[in-house]
Amino acid sequence: MTVKPDLEYSLELGAPPRQATMGSHVFDVLRQAIVQLKLKPGNAVSETEIARQLGVSRQPVREAIIKLADAGLVEVRPQRGTYVLLISKREVETARFLREAIEVAIARKAAERIDAKAASDLRACLEHQKIAEQSGVYTEFLRLDEQFHQTIARTADCESAWKVLEGLKAQMDRVRFLSIPMATPVATLIAQHGAIAEGIIAGDPDKAEASMRVHLREILKSLPKLSAEHPDLFVE
Repeated sequence: MTVKPDLEYSLELGAPPRQATMGSHVFDVLRQAIVQLKLKPGNAVSETEIARQLGVSRQPVREAIIKLADAGLVEVRPQRGTYVLLISKREVETARFLREAIEVAIARKAAERIDAKAASDLRACLEHQKIAEQSGVYTEFLRLDEQFHQTIARTADCESAWKVLEGLKAQMDRVRFLSIPMATPVATLIAQHGAIAEGIIAGDPDKAEASMRVHLREILKSLPKLSAEHPDLFVE
């Protein structure tokens, strides 16, 4: 069977982070494209076309696709091609459950270890998020959202745990992108981030934990609405 790839997407490689391999850099670019629905669920993707757009050989693209398959974002079908997987509601709910279990513990630990530098970093994250909201650049807000959670993990000395979370939350990230701004207003997310930051900065582990639980359960409100509005993107 000949695969007809989705050619509506446009990809740019950009400069790789320091010490990143080309395969890992291509993976990051493709993961972002899938999360932001440039590569849509259900569509075929072509190694040749991706390599052409990114200006690389097919080897790093092949490596990236293997990692994407491991992350549950694509499926490689022998003799048929590679397809972006539909968003699994069950996997989103499972990832959210696991993320909550890990990240509330990180928030508690951050509240116990907070110092002036970390407090300043958290406040700066919130200010930048407000600027992104006012500008309406939601992809920038999502980047800053990641930065906020990474800052909490760094404050708690749990950056390795954040790397585990990055592998778990790939399905969640696609729903998060869909949910902004209609299903979940950015102002709501910033307010939730503010409550988390307040608990951590005040050195109050209970408030930090409770606020993180509220924040990470927000997706449970938007998921049914989004799956009903976009049935072509989801699978049970």
